[in-house]
Amino acid sequence: MQVISPPAPSRVSRGSIVLGTLVGAVLLVGGLAIGWLAFGTPFMSHFTPAGRPGPTQFVTGMLAWSFGLIAPAAFTIAGLARIVIVLDSVASARPKPTPVSRLARDLGEEYAVASRLRLPDGRVIPELVLGPFGAAVLEEVPPAGATRRHGEAWEVRTKRGWMPLENPLEKASRDAERIRSWFTNDDRDFIVKVYAAVIDPGRSIGRTASCAVITPDQITAWLLSLPAQRSLTPSRRENLTELLRNPV
Repeated sequence: MQVISPPAPSRVSRGSIVLGTLVGAVLLVGGLAIGWLAFGTPFMSHFTPAGRPGPTQFVTGMLAWSFGLIAPAAFTIAGLARIVIVLDSVASARPKPTPVSRLARDLGEEYAVASRLRLPDGRVIPELVLGPFGAAVLEEVPPAGATRRHGEAWEVRTKRGWMPLENPLEKASRDAERIRSWFTNDDRDFIVKVYAAVIDPGRSIGRTASCAVITPDQITAWLLSLPAQRSLTPSRRENLTELLRNPV
């Protein structure tokens, strides 16, 4: 199966990764080394004044002990923070796998999946699968802990409290209609069948006439169960695949 991922918003250069890791490692090792000198060796005893110290000895000893007590923790924390920032930047630049892309081995080369597809009107489709059946829009139901329902109304928990949320079933159906209209407006001499489904691990919602409800382990079976569209020849499907690669 062909997986079409959106371009990364910002790629982290190898030089910045190496430099950030090096700086973090130096700070971390420096903090540990200073801590070992301060508490594992008699080095700091040289800065402890004997007898009645003069002003210079007192100030020097105070600064040395302050540095020995504060620097190890400060350097170690700064080094760890720097390394974590580098790891986060690398992880954020890496495309996240989607429910269908994880099943790439189960589907043949005649299938293609486009993740986070941005349409010319700016609308983003979470996942679109193109295959012998036509096209299918698949969208995940938000986590149960972050959403709640009052009849047909949905709400999502935010920092500002509960806010209205578009019904996932209706959203998937409307996105499927947008895809159908997009394909039609591209001056094609055939109509592409477009299906819609939401992925709900708990199957806590019922399907509608325009949108199916499946669990993650039913994705492959559902896609394979869709009837083939005879008018969607391999060459036409390849043209649609290229459109998905360059939607704008």
